[in-house]
Amino acid sequence: MRFLILSRNASLYSTSRIVLAARGRGHDVAVIDPLEFQIVVSRGRPSLVVGGTNVPRYDIVIPRIGASITNYGLAVVRQFDLMGVPVLNGAVAIARSRDKLRALQLLTRHNVDIPTTVCARSPAGIDAALQLVGGCPAIVKLQQGTQGIGTMIAETSQAVHSLLETLWAMGQDIVLQEYVRESKGRDIRALVVGGKVVAAMRRVAKPGEFRSNLHRGGKGGRLKLPPEYRVAAIKATKVMGLEVAGVDMLEAKSGPKILEINSSPGLEGIERATGHDVAGALVLHAEKYATIHRRITKKEVDLKLQDVIHAERRLPRPGTRGADRLPARMRGATS
Repeated sequence: MRFLILSRNASLYSTSRIVLAARGRGHDVAVIDPLEFQIVVSRGRPSLVVGGTNVPRYDIVIPRIGASITNYGLAVVRQFDLMGVPVLNGAVAIARSRDKLRALQLLTRHNVDIPTTVCARSPAGIDAALQLVGGCPAIVKLQQGTQGIGTMIAETSQAVHSLLETLWAMGQDIVLQEYVRESKGRDIRALVVGGKVVAAMRRVAKPGEFRSNLHRGGKGGRLKLPPEYRVAAIKATKVMGLEVAGVDMLEAKSGPKILEINSSPGLEGIERATGHDVAGALVLHAEKYATIHRRITKKEVDLKLQDVIHAERRLPRPGTRGADRLPARMRGATS
């Protein structure tokens, strides 16, 4: 098969691991920076150009879209979708996961537990928002932050006021979130591929730090994931419509609380912590996905987009499992 990986840098650990795993199974693999593409929009003939030449036909595209190029990267992914090329994590699914508030809204609509979260935009509502999340300390997050960047802890009401007013003045959209005390600087990262958890680790923040992200100095250790955490990770991934995801969960007294879902999860930390060949599992699923979705028609693209709209508008009936009621085409889809 012909694999295309969308990545800014072919030497990055995650990108190079996927390349090696795919080539090890006999596939032809190309890595192209999403910013190198020119998107050609014309009636009935969407196409992409790189270096003055039309992009050849690929069997599967694996996006590794960084937060710094989200908008253009998603436009490139969407163009491949319109061209009928199978994409392992589609544009809408990636956009859902990147917008923290949108992701949390969808998760709660499908009865997935999360830390209590409030979005406010007026200084007059800050005190009320603080009460809703259980008071201080509270977590302040940028809606588009990744790898712990843009995530802060505010110990006092005055600190919350100062942070929010500063961020609003900079034009940033933020959310205020409950601080789950029993997590104590720990969380769980589960790597979901094709509706299955292929690896899991517990991350612990370094001394003096509340963020457990490995990029922030946290340490990861192999974990046998309890069944309820496995179910929560898979369900959250399905709600987002992702084929590949890193799901971050807090260990609360009431059970797992979904903290964040990453559509381009790093592989280095979890492979080293667990010893699992996550890149190999990803490539195996990409093969199956490419075979099943060998040619996506324009009608199928339109149907997938309609499913996205309907799923986000539809409220689950009381007593039903929200994610189980996703339209059939969206279960495991990447639209």
